[in-house]
Amino acid sequence: MKNTKLKETSSNKSGKAEVERKNVLSHFFNHFSSYVTKVTGGVYAFIIAIAIVIIWAATGPLFKFSDTWQLVINTGTTIVTFLMVFVIQHSQNKDTIALQLKLNELIAASKASNKLISIENLTDEELEKIRHFYSALSDITKKEKENKVHSIEESGLEIEENIDEIKKTNKK
Repeated sequence: MKNTKLKETSSNKSGKAEVERKNVLSHFFNHFSSYVTKVTGGVYAFIIAIAIVIIWAATGPLFKFSDTWQLVINTGTTIVTFLMVFVIQHSQNKDTIALQLKLNELIAASKASNKLISIENLTDEELEKIRHFYSALSDITKKEKENKVHSIEESGLEIEENIDEIKKTNKK
């Protein structure tokens, strides 16, 4: 019995340490990606990139436009592009989640329909169905020539039923 408790305690400690390491790494990468995205998205980064290309081009005659000379710029730009894809994607994902949460809060705090909260989790087919619904709702508003706000509830149509049908079809 005591051995079991010791094993559980040691596994909890190692699990806790692993979570703490992941949090530190995640925290570091969040700050790193935010910083790199801000710096590389600025005017000075663009000027530096232009300067590198100009210097590289100017050294062409010095190196007789050799394959190695070309390989330097190709390798450098490939490495930078490869790494930047991950940094930019991380920042973009974080921004998208923050934006979705802000929109969800606005929907929840207003009298608007809350049926669209977490709509980003729907499939492409489900989103397309809802887009068609709102397109039809827009046409109705244009025909009325009023500045009336329409919502899912006012339309008398049930998006949830349509989404449920789509999900059932997708499961089959």
